[in-house]
Amino acid sequence: MNTPAFALRLGLISVVACSLMAASACGSSPAQNAAPAAATGKKVDAAMAGSIAGTVTFEGKPPAPEVIRVSSDMACVQDAGPNPASDAVLVANNGALQNVFIYIKEGLDPAYAFDTPTDPVVLDQKGCFYTPRVLGIRVGQPLDVSNDDPTFHNVHALPKMNMEFNQGLNVRGSRLRRTFTTAEVMMRFKCDVHGWMAAWVGVLPHPFFAVTGPDGSFDLKGVPPGTYTIEAWHERFGTKTAQVVVADHQTQTASFTFAAK
Repeated sequence: MNTPAFALRLGLISVVACSLMAASACGSSPAQNAAPAAATGKKVDAAMAGSIAGTVTFEGKPPAPEVIRVSSDMACVQDAGPNPASDAVLVANNGALQNVFIYIKEGLDPAYAFDTPTDPVVLDQKGCFYTPRVLGIRVGQPLDVSNDDPTFHNVHALPKMNMEFNQGLNVRGSRLRRTFTTAEVMMRFKCDVHGWMAAWVGVLPHPFFAVTGPDGSFDLKGVPPGTYTIEAWHERFGTKTAQVVVADHQTQTASFTFAAK
């Protein structure tokens, strides 16, 4: 046997295996899975904290839902049907806009420190869609991604600030866990096997974020008194900002309106 040639072939096989990122999490970084550290710094005085609540609406006629053709994988058809509608734009009859990420962008005193949650945020692959489509997570908090379908999926994260990864979840019930070390709004997730699958993850160093539900509402609780820039992000319609002043014990309101671009 030609030993150098055999070693080269073996090395190539290992590289390919890692690039496919099978469920064994080949090549994962220990830092990505490290336990969250306890925060040290100024704490928010709960007796003085207020909140920021509001709604997000869409003005005008919303775009028609895109039809997704999933017949390339019959396992997807079983759950979703042959032509499910995309969940990228969800507008209620009253104009309420779902899946808008709301967060404090500026104004929070950097001296504040917030304990990192140890409970994971869950992102599921179900019916050949990511569920939920939009979510928020803290820096250092675990993200669990699972495959709940009887088919092969992969999880391909495309961050700009954090580490990219691409890992296969080859059987129903398989899962992976990742953490992120840097704040980033927003990070796209996709499945390379099923090109219509998409999710967006907002990573923040503080707990003041929310995702609007079917009624378009949001509520940021426990906000310390201060002057803030609040941003609303939607994957199709872009961003809107508002300036909000929160006094002691005050519930402040903020509303956002999007329109088709």
